[in-house]
Amino acid sequence: MSERWKFGLQFYFQTIARLMWAPRRFFSDLSHEVGFLRSLGVLIVSSLFFGGAGIMNDTSENPLIKGGIFFTNAISMTFLAAGIGYMVMTMMLGRCVTFTKLFSVYALSSGVTLLASWIPFFVWLTEPWKWWLIGTGMTRYCGLQLKHAVTIIGITVCVLLLFFWSLLPVISSLKSIN
Repeated sequence: MSERWKFGLQFYFQTIARLMWAPRRFFSDLSHEVGFLRSLGVLIVSSLFFGGAGIMNDTSENPLIKGGIFFTNAISMTFLAAGIGYMVMTMMLGRCVTFTKLFSVYALSSGVTLLASWIPFFVWLTEPWKWWLIGTGMTRYCGLQLKHAVTIIGITVCVLLLFFWSLLPVISSLKSIN
């Protein structure tokens, strides 16, 4: 089987360690063999940890439901952000990078930051770190210019914020029904 499809804990821990200690070098050396499935594997393992760690102090009746929500949120937010980033990139630059390659950057960056995101108030550190890693991956692995990476990230963050801000009235009305 090709290296592109193999995923194991050794790959996971090596990837996380390299991303934590030398992210610029990691993205510069990142092989095109990493592929969608291996990046998704890193994201899934980190999301499982995030979901499990997020419920450690949970005293509710069904902590597994909360953990499942954390897990689903971690993966779906990565796909949503990567999808928006890809749309912004294609509108600005055309299809200069495949979605698979861009998703790998988002998944790997999210995978490493999810390991600390479950800690209360660490989101103020991990979110900027994640977006910096994504920018580093866009420039080093995808070959985009810094100004393009910053613009794509800026627009993506704004679109995500506007999307969730627009959901607030819906959430409020759903809460009032209960």
